[in-house]
Amino acid sequence: MYVEKFWKNNWDAGIDDLKPEEYETTYVEMIEQSFKEVPEKTALAYLGVDIAFSELDKYANQFANMLRESGFEKADIVGINLPNIPEYVITVIGALRAGCIISGVSPLLSAEQIKYQLNDLGSTGKKVALVTLDAIFAGHIVKTASDIPQLKLVVTTSVAGFLPKIKQVLGKLLKKIPSGKVTPLAGKTILDYHKDVLKNFATEPEKVDLTPDDLGWIQYTGGTTGAPKGAMLSHRNAAHNILSVTKWLGWEWGKGVLLSAFPMFHIAGLAVCEGAIYFGWTQVLIPNPRDTDHICSEMAKYKPTNLANVPSLYQMLMANPKFKELDHSGLGTCISAAAPFPAESQQEFESIIGEGKLLELYGMTETSPVSTMNPSKGKKKLGSVGMPFLNVDCKMVDPGTGEEVPLGEAGEICVKGPPVMQGYFNKPQETKNAIDQDGYMHTGDVGIMDEDGYIRIVDRTKDMIIVGGFKVFSSKVEDIVSKHPAVGMMALIGVDNPERPGSELVKAYVQIDPEYIFDGNQEALKEDIIKFAKDKCAPYEVPKLIEFLEEMPLTAVGKIDKKVLRVE
Repeated sequence: MYVEKFWKNNWDAGIDDLKPEEYETTYVEMIEQSFKEVPEKTALAYLGVDIAFSELDKYANQFANMLRESGFEKADIVGINLPNIPEYVITVIGALRAGCIISGVSPLLSAEQIKYQLNDLGSTGKKVALVTLDAIFAGHIVKTASDIPQLKLVVTTSVAGFLPKIKQVLGKLLKKIPSGKVTPLAGKTILDYHKDVLKNFATEPEKVDLTPDDLGWIQYTGGTTGAPKGAMLSHRNAAHNILSVTKWLGWEWGKGVLLSAFPMFHIAGLAVCEGAIYFGWTQVLIPNPRDTDHICSEMAKYKPTNLANVPSLYQMLMANPKFKELDHSGLGTCISAAAPFPAESQQEFESIIGEGKLLELYGMTETSPVSTMNPSKGKKKLGSVGMPFLNVDCKMVDPGTGEEVPLGEAGEICVKGPPVMQGYFNKPQETKNAIDQDGYMHTGDVGIMDEDGYIRIVDRTKDMIIVGGFKVFSSKVEDIVSKHPAVGMMALIGVDNPERPGSELVKAYVQIDPEYIFDGNQEALKEDIIKFAKDKCAPYEVPKLIEFLEEMPLTAVGKIDKKVLRVE
């Protein structure tokens, strides 16, 4: 059934799989066209500062030459511990040009978490460099650097590094720009990004032989349990992802402006950033995704043609009156990924930006990242993440038996093809557990595929709630209950049922919609939400417990953090 790839009948006209030779290239080769053909065009727009493609090209060469002169060789590691600032993009291109492997290191990690990732990256003996903020250096790196033997080089900067000096001074005086003192570290080379790297190193390119098989990225995945694992992605993986997105969406080279608040240390933010460079597009960098006023002002200034964000940010934008007042007539596809987007919220969002502009997709770090996507021109099914992508084999299996499930039934999503990672870094057993002997990546996500090939995500395998033997798929119930007028954001988890060992109770965490007129009677509102759920859900799906939160906990990328809710 699944091997027939029947969903291809519903792809947009003219779309077909890529030929292997089309993505037999490297990311470094792919982006050269942009630097040659639009050198004076703005590549990066950041807090009022525009950086042209020619400048980005020069800065990346300086970073590459710095690495080579610092003794870094092909396949050594560069960790990037930054928010979405120009230095992130420069480091990506420069490190890849030097033949190094990059790894996003979230700036929200603790000192111990950063140490774990850097030591894991250096576990095979490769040299490790870290690009970080001076504030993180002073707060975290100085505490653990002596325990990271393979860390040989640290390059520091600040969020204001590219801003005019007057803004840097004022920012520090007003304490709007975090800063920290950079001090020597025994056995480590310490450089300043602007005073050293972008002043003292050559701007001519450093040529390193790269092949499509070479690793370019080790991106860490948190998962729901266990220590983070590094997904190894090759240049071929990245090339297939970018070229497939280009073909699927029909995005034209040189004719777009991208605004994304996805953090670049996350695979989604990294992919759209790298895609924008390849497309020859201007991209607007958003260092603080929670500042929706700033996002609105940047949209008014740069008039983006495309957005890419997590659903919770779209919901935050909808709550900002300034977003509703913007002219969205020039806005094209708005990509939503990384988490479920309730159907009612999707409808509300499209009522603001224009019908048919929102496009949900599905992917994960281990699949470079895109695995499925709604059609760009054809029928988009609200609440679905579309159908399997170019060159992707896909099947739904019973998580317990591994047997394929019929269409219309819930099963674990398994994908195979050129997007699938090379494996988990230095973790062969975890790789074997994730990728079966037939080459299928077991995603850990539960979905339902319909007769047209569209997939609806219903849960993570580890997030399923078992109530009296019945499986409760949290995203399905969240989608239904979020239609209650009082519900702004919500999340379901399972809690132990003290009266029935081995069974769970459904608990809902609710953030009240700011536009809802609330009289303060929480008990009455809980009863009303439960009554609403009883009218629309199976009895075992109805939340038995409800807790109201002032603010929903979010992960660094903007997903609702259920791990935090479970430990409360």
